[in-house]
Amino acid sequence: MSGLLSVRNLSVTFDVRLPGSWPWTPSRKLHAVSEVSFDLQPGECLGIVGESGSGKSTLARAIVGTIPSSGGNIMFEGADLANMDPRQRRVHRRDVQMIFQDPLAALNPRMTVGEIIAEPLITHEPGTPRKEVKTRVGELMERVGLLPNLINRYPHEFSGGQCQRIGIARALILKPKLLICDEPVSALDVSVQAQVINLLMELQRDMGLSMIFIAHDLSVVKHISDRVLVLYLGRVMETAESRKLTTVPEHPYSQALIASVPIPDPVLERARPRPILEGELPSPLAPPSGCVFRTRCPKVQPSCADARPVLEDVGGQHFVACPYHEATQILAANG
Repeated sequence: MSGLLSVRNLSVTFDVRLPGSWPWTPSRKLHAVSEVSFDLQPGECLGIVGESGSGKSTLARAIVGTIPSSGGNIMFEGADLANMDPRQRRVHRRDVQMIFQDPLAALNPRMTVGEIIAEPLITHEPGTPRKEVKTRVGELMERVGLLPNLINRYPHEFSGGQCQRIGIARALILKPKLLICDEPVSALDVSVQAQVINLLMELQRDMGLSMIFIAHDLSVVKHISDRVLVLYLGRVMETAESRKLTTVPEHPYSQALIASVPIPDPVLERARPRPILEGELPSPLAPPSGCVFRTRCPKVQPSCADARPVLEDVGGQHFVACPYHEATQILAANG
């Protein structure tokens, strides 16, 4: 195990009782995340992509500790967060912070902006003088692009982009070592998305942050991430350096995801291969046997139903979970 964060065989399952079932009917297991492993180095940004229902947000929340893991290890600076009780984990909570998808819903409407940003600092450092708290809040508001004179306003008085900047400031007030961004720009306008992405990149560089960035937009992930991890139905399909994965993907699922991102050049758009991803995501209550992607895979073989593929190193720290993988040159979006 190496790096700032090392996740090994992490699994998250939920007990689900189907609607209309009898009280004595046994609950079923929903496999949201299954045996996910990866390392994150100091100052590195790992992008996580996949369709809705792939387990991206569940993985992030398990690392933060807002939901319990069902198995595996989450090693953060040598400490296993997955097997700590809440009191022990509180010591490390300040070093792992999260930015949420819905900026307005993530803020308490009864608290002012100053109170929202200061809350983590007051919780973890209760002895901090009030004047110092206000100073640090004001400095951080300026750093994320908010005027300090807005400190006494409420969340509903701000736009979506401004609310996300407030969420970023709240996450950074404790100077964490790891920042987990759970689709932080998906609810924002395109122009505002670019501003927030550039802000996160500046903060990562200036503060030496490590980041896990979750998104659907592969062009955004390519822009901000050093490496990319592709999830499907809670399992890792492929992981590689960002530019390599977005230009020469090996797994059929990665190829379909990247091909679905449009290129703003009609000539290049018509020239590139366009593998089509058909069908719906299977239910995590009853995942397919063997390879979970086989029900939608254009390269499926009879043996795919028998054995679960393992991640195989195809060279240059490029790992693929498919025995029939084949590199495909794809013109990535935005160059």
